[in-house]
Amino acid sequence: MKRRWRTRMIGEPKMKRIVFLILGLLACTLGLPPAEAQMTAGQPAPAFRLTGMDNSVYDLAQLKDQPLSILFFFDVDSKPSQEGVISLDRLARQHSSAQMQVWGISRSPQEKLADFAARNQLTLPILIDRSNVSDQYQARLILPTACILGPGLKIMDHLQGGGTAAQIMLVRLAERNLQRKQFQVAKQLSQEVRKKDPANAEARMIAGYAALKEGNLPEAKAAFQEMAQAQGKNRIAGQEGLAGVYAKEGNFDQAMELVQKVEQQAPERGFVHMVKGEILYAKNRKPEAEAEFRKAAEKDTAAFQKAEALNRLGRVQANAGRYKEARDLYTRAVDINPYYIEATSNKGTAYEKEGRWAEALEAYRQALAVDKQDTFAGVLARQAQERLALQQDAERKKRMDNLVKELAERFRTQSKSPSGGEDTWTSRPMVITFVDVQERGGLGERDGFAGVLTAHLTEQLNASGRVQVVERALVERLLEELNLGTSELADPNTALRLGRVLAAKLIGTGTLQNLPGGSMVNLRLVDTETSVIAKVLARQIKSAAPLEKEFFQLNREILTAVIQAYPLQGFVARAEGGRVMINLGARQGVVLGTHFEALQEQEPVVYKGKTLQSAPLAVAQLKVVQVEPDLCFAEVVRQERPVRQDDKVREKLSSVQ
Repeated sequence: MKRRWRTRMIGEPKMKRIVFLILGLLACTLGLPPAEAQMTAGQPAPAFRLTGMDNSVYDLAQLKDQPLSILFFFDVDSKPSQEGVISLDRLARQHSSAQMQVWGISRSPQEKLADFAARNQLTLPILIDRSNVSDQYQARLILPTACILGPGLKIMDHLQGGGTAAQIMLVRLAERNLQRKQFQVAKQLSQEVRKKDPANAEARMIAGYAALKEGNLPEAKAAFQEMAQAQGKNRIAGQEGLAGVYAKEGNFDQAMELVQKVEQQAPERGFVHMVKGEILYAKNRKPEAEAEFRKAAEKDTAAFQKAEALNRLGRVQANAGRYKEARDLYTRAVDINPYYIEATSNKGTAYEKEGRWAEALEAYRQALAVDKQDTFAGVLARQAQERLALQQDAERKKRMDNLVKELAERFRTQSKSPSGGEDTWTSRPMVITFVDVQERGGLGERDGFAGVLTAHLTEQLNASGRVQVVERALVERLLEELNLGTSELADPNTALRLGRVLAAKLIGTGTLQNLPGGSMVNLRLVDTETSVIAKVLARQIKSAAPLEKEFFQLNREILTAVIQAYPLQGFVARAEGGRVMINLGARQGVVLGTHFEALQEQEPVVYKGKTLQSAPLAVAQLKVVQVEPDLCFAEVVRQERPVRQDDKVREKLSSVQ
C-alpha cells in the first residue's frame, strides 16, 4: 500500500522518464529496438509487406483507396487479443458493404494462429510478422494494439491494451463510422460497448448522434433522455443532445430553453452553440448566428461536432464573399474529420465562386476519393470539368461568346426566336431552362445545393432524350452579359423574357427551403408563351435521404408533367403494313419505346345552330422501334382501322411509366 501511494505521488514528467527507462531496459534485455516517438494522428502509416496465413502477400498500399482500415496487432495466447480479433472479424462480416478493411497482424507461432483461426472460423486476413512491422507500429510490448487508418493511409487512432482499452477502441471505431455516415455500424459498435459497460456514456452519446444524423428522431430522443436522467457530465451531454433533437423537430423554443440550461451549468460545452447558431440563422439573425458558430468551434466538443462548427462558420464567410477565410475554415474541419466531404466540396465551391475551376475540381475529386457515390460532389466535379474544357477550347468559347451577345441583344430588343413554320400541330423540340432557383431558410451544411439540384436535373432530363435543357454555362454567361442579379430575376416578367430568348418553351424556377430536418424543394414550370404555370412540384428531401434517388423522382415528375401538358404531336408520313413512319424524331424528343395514338377527327355536330367539335378518336396504338434525328418508325400494336398517311398522332403518357 505504501509503495502504491508513493507511485501516485511521483510527478508526471518524472513518471514518464521512469516508464521510458524501464522500456529501454526491457528492449535491451529482449534484444528489441528502442521505442520510437509515439504515433500521432495525421501522420502517414509506415509502409510494409507481409505474408498472410493464406500465403498471399499483403502490401499496405493495397488499402490506399479504402476509407477505413484497421491494423490489429495481437498475441494469440492473450485473451484480450483473442476477443478483439473475433469481435473485429464479426464486425467486418456483418458490415461488408461499409468498406471497412481489417487485417490481423501477429508474431505468434504460425501453427497456433492457424488453429485459432480455424476454431473461430475467422475470415479476416491474418498476417505473420517475422520482420519489424510490429516495432514500426509500436505494437511489440503492449498487445493488443489497434491502428485505425483513414483516407490516404493516414493514422487516425493508435490504441493499445485490452479491457478498458478495447472498449476505447470500439468507441473510437463507432465515432469514425459516425463521421463516415455509417450510422448502423456506429450504433452497433456502441451497443457492443454498452453490453460490457452499460454505464459507458460516450458510447450512448455516439448512438444518439448517429440516430439524430440519420433522421431517426424518436431513437435519438430516447438515447439523450436516458442520459439526461443521469448525473454530472452525462446529464449535461444528454440535455445538449436533446437540444439538437428539438431543433431538428423545429421546436425552437424547447431547444433554446435547454441551450440556456447547458450554458449556465457547463459554459465550456460547445455543441449547444451550434444548435443556437442554426436557430438564429433560420430566423435571419445572421451576425448573432456567426458569433455562436465561432463559440462552438472554440469550445469543448466532440471531433465531428467541432468540424461541423468550423464548416458552418466557413459557410457564413463564403456567403459574405470572404472565400479565403472560408477555405481556411473548411481545411481545419477536414483536418479534424477526414471524412467530412461536405467541407471538402464547400472548399471547391469557394474556389468556383472566384472562377478558379482547376482548384475547385481538385477539391471535388478529393471529396469523391472519400466517397465515390457522393452525388453532390459528383455533379460539381462534372460541372467543373465542363467549365475547364470550355476555357481550354478557344473555338467553342468564341462560339458561346457570340451566341451570348446575340441572345443579349435579342433580350434587349424583345426580338423572339423564329417560329417553327405554319404547321401548328407538329411539335417543336421541348426546351426547358432553369433560372433563379433560390436557397432560403437555414444554413445548409453544403454550399450550392440549388445549383446542384438544377444541374443534376439538367443531366437527367437531357439524358432522357424527351426534353432539352439549356446548359447552365450559357445561362450564367447570359445573366452576366445582361448584368441581371437575383433582384431582377425575382420579377416573373424578366424570367419569362429570358426563357423566350433562349427558345425555351418552359422555364423552371422556384425555391429550395433549408429546414431543420432537410430541404423543401418547390419548382414551378412556367410556359414562356402563355405565362401559365404548367406544373408546380413540391418535394421534401430529408437530410439523410439519398440524393440520387430524390433527384431521380423529381426528374420523373417533370417528365410526366411535360408529357401530360405537352404530348408530342405529329403526322403519319408513310404507312406500310404494320409499320409506319412519323414526322417526329430525336430532335423533337422521341425515344425508343415512345407510345403514340393514331387519331381520327370526329365529324362536327350542329346543335341549335352551334357547331360542336368532338375530341379526335384513337384508332390505333403505336410503339416506336427506330429513331432518327427528324423521323421515327413505329409498329402498330393495336388498331381499329388501318393507319393511313396524314393521320395525326399524339404521345401517350405510358411511355414514362
